[in-house]
Amino acid sequence: MKIAIAGTGYVGFVTAVCLAEHGHNVTCVDVDKKIIDSLNRYGKALIYEKDLDALMEKNKERLSYTTDYASAYKDAEIIFIGVGTPEKRDGSANLNYVYAVAMQIAETAERECVVVVKSTVPIGTNERIEKIIKDNRPEGAAPIHVASNPEFLAQGTAVHDTLHASRIVIGVEDDYAKAKLTELYKDFAAPKLITNRRSAEMIKYASNDFLALKISYINEIANLCEEIGADIEDVAKGMGYDKRIGSKFLKAGIGYGGSCFPKDTKALHWLSDYHEQELKIVKAAIEVNDHQKLKLIRKAHKYYEDLEGLTVAVLGLTFKPETADLRGAPSLVNIPLLLEDGAVVKVYDPVGMENFKEYFPTQVQYCNDIDTAIKDADLCLILTDWKNIKEYPLEGFKINMKRPIVLDGRNCYGLDEAETAGLTYVSMGRRTIVADGC
Repeated sequence: MKIAIAGTGYVGFVTAVCLAEHGHNVTCVDVDKKIIDSLNRYGKALIYEKDLDALMEKNKERLSYTTDYASAYKDAEIIFIGVGTPEKRDGSANLNYVYAVAMQIAETAERECVVVVKSTVPIGTNERIEKIIKDNRPEGAAPIHVASNPEFLAQGTAVHDTLHASRIVIGVEDDYAKAKLTELYKDFAAPKLITNRRSAEMIKYASNDFLALKISYINEIANLCEEIGADIEDVAKGMGYDKRIGSKFLKAGIGYGGSCFPKDTKALHWLSDYHEQELKIVKAAIEVNDHQKLKLIRKAHKYYEDLEGLTVAVLGLTFKPETADLRGAPSLVNIPLLLEDGAVVKVYDPVGMENFKEYFPTQVQYCNDIDTAIKDADLCLILTDWKNIKEYPLEGFKINMKRPIVLDGRNCYGLDEAETAGLTYVSMGRRTIVADGC
């Protein structure tokens, strides 16, 4: 099939490459000429995502990139909208980019086609897009059908999540759109749910918000475990054996981040409040997450009343491993507070430092390895559980740091190992290890 996809971010671009892998001809459209020029020149993704470059190379004959949306949309059988829906100041979703693409499609599509909304949008948005398209179609133009097809990919595993989806949700209101999307996904070995558009839109929000609730719940349990002497690792393991609960998203930490959970919880809360059906549990999850991101800073002040002039190492900048994405990352909350307190901040991240320089070009010291980052540090904060951070020999903290105090927001290390290494080791929901002299 001939496909066009508006947007070259995580959703749009991963979708494009994976559809090409299934034999479809895909044109990627973006208004940013620099992005398109780079894709055409180098043939490599501009996002950090496992297996994406290899699939691009494998399917390069079926992938094309352009800023000329008119040529891309005019004869496409299916047009995906995969542009961003960033959070507005009031917590609602900004749909300006989605509506702009809808207008472009209305003006340029020449054949009957299906417009598929892949972006995460509030319930009812598909209807608004359909109205925009109908109101702006030339007289006598071929009909355009609108469908919802939310994504359920996670950054770091986005390619796998698309090619081996847990489910494919299709929201349609007519047989033409249903037939086209059924054909598109016929070779995808995943359960397929065909429903109406509003249900499809809600499935996306309800799914993401449920996972955010689960993370927030285990973090609150972890905080209580610290006070009563229980171990959150054992508690979560015991809970996870129950198939009704499951073990996923029961890892205690310093809060969720990324491009989805923060804005999707706020968007659904805004929508529920607007309809006077406030989702109190979602509101609580937002508050818990905001509070959780400050846990390590509060713990730091138990060891130092004042951080002025102290050297603080920060390991991990991205919101989670296997991605360069900083959206919603605890580093963007904690590091400004450390700087305001007068600390000298040294940072290390395997892939996220270049992006972090856009926020803090000179205010922190960027280090190429863990040893350099923690050298002569008075304190170390671990914010992301990258594999090489988890595998770092704990003796290195003792050898390199001025005072081996490690505040681990991701529970990277075992308590016995930390005690053997002679660290003061503070983690989430577990007992504190205190080294001699600390």
